[in-house]
Amino acid sequence: MSVATYVRDHVGRLYRVGETDVEASGRSRRTVLWAAWAAMLAAGIGQYGFGALIPQLQDRWSVPELFWALALWTVCQAGTAFPVAWLREQKRLTSAGAMWIGAILCGAGLLTLGQGQLVGYAVLGGVGAGLVYATCLGTVVRWYPERVTRKVAFVSGAFAYGSVPFVLAAGIFFGGGFLTQAGIAIAVVVAVAGTVMKDPPEHWWPPHIPPREWALDRARVPNRSALKEFRTHEAMRCGTFWWLYGGVAFAAAVSLYDLAYLPLFVGDEVLGAVALATLAAATGTGRVLVGWISDRVGRRKALVWTLATGGLAQFVLLYSQNVTGLLIGATLAGLGTGCCYSLLVGLTREYFGETNGAQNFGVLYTAKAAGALIAAIVLASQGPAFAFIAAGVLGLAGAVLTGHLSQPGRPRL
Repeated sequence: MSVATYVRDHVGRLYRVGETDVEASGRSRRTVLWAAWAAMLAAGIGQYGFGALIPQLQDRWSVPELFWALALWTVCQAGTAFPVAWLREQKRLTSAGAMWIGAILCGAGLLTLGQGQLVGYAVLGGVGAGLVYATCLGTVVRWYPERVTRKVAFVSGAFAYGSVPFVLAAGIFFGGGFLTQAGIAIAVVVAVAGTVMKDPPEHWWPPHIPPREWALDRARVPNRSALKEFRTHEAMRCGTFWWLYGGVAFAAAVSLYDLAYLPLFVGDEVLGAVALATLAAATGTGRVLVGWISDRVGRRKALVWTLATGGLAQFVLLYSQNVTGLLIGATLAGLGTGCCYSLLVGLTREYFGETNGAQNFGVLYTAKAAGALIAAIVLASQGPAFAFIAAGVLGLAGAVLTGHLSQPGRPRL
């Protein structure tokens, strides 16, 4: 068995080298990656699947009530990321424990919705999805420190496109027992994935990649390593932090509006489900594509392009005259508004360092909750014409905000 040793790179970062993934934890990191992918595939149904349910649930609740329930779900999901990161850093919550709790809550969210409890769906389902989301991303980041953005994009993409079968089934076959069966299936998938989840030793590094050479290469690529390891309160003093926070909040507002109102805007339940499924599929697959693009052109540029695309997509949706235009608009909306989350992990680490990366990401991820409130207050109370135009403006404003991003301590030029 190999013996682990520690080395530092040219800026002082610590790496634990010499052990394979199996030697370090008893399982391969690829197994953990696929377990995280499967869990995210199930957990995302609570968000993306709910939009498909809104036309069927209108006989119980009004559209504003349903939209506020989705907004509350989003607030609970996004607000869970930082506490989970802190508890895991303090060794008070294991990855498996977080996943099992998340499995119970995710399943309970859909079960309570089936029993006519909107608040139960929002709070239980949102917290459960937040536990799964934060744990899966945090574990994957630890196992793939040399390829963070690509692997995060792969796993987080499942959070979106995993709901496609549910969305189509909800639009076509929704009936008694549907939510109960879906809730049980989600709980089982996430719980089984949780049995596989395990973190590597702190600072673990894959033995086949020389860390010092990798660190030197990183100094010459578009996505450079942070100049300093920022604690959360230090990161929050930087203007870059708030430019990024605002851009993500605006993107989240646009995304949430599209999820809730696209099926209603279409008018036809089946076509609305198809449009929403197209949006979810484009979001999931787009995260992988944007992650690959960002490695080559830089994450800031990729983020600006995606947010601008999401903003412009709102005008395509509003003025589309046929099914083709509608599906093109849904595809562009999915590519634009949902892809920022896969870039957020990499941007956080590259701007504010890796030591406190999980907690810094957890605070930045609360921008999604802020976006949910913006959508509920500004967009949900308006007619579709005004709301789509306002959503488009918000998306473009997010692109403008993130265009101001720069690495703290490094000159822009």
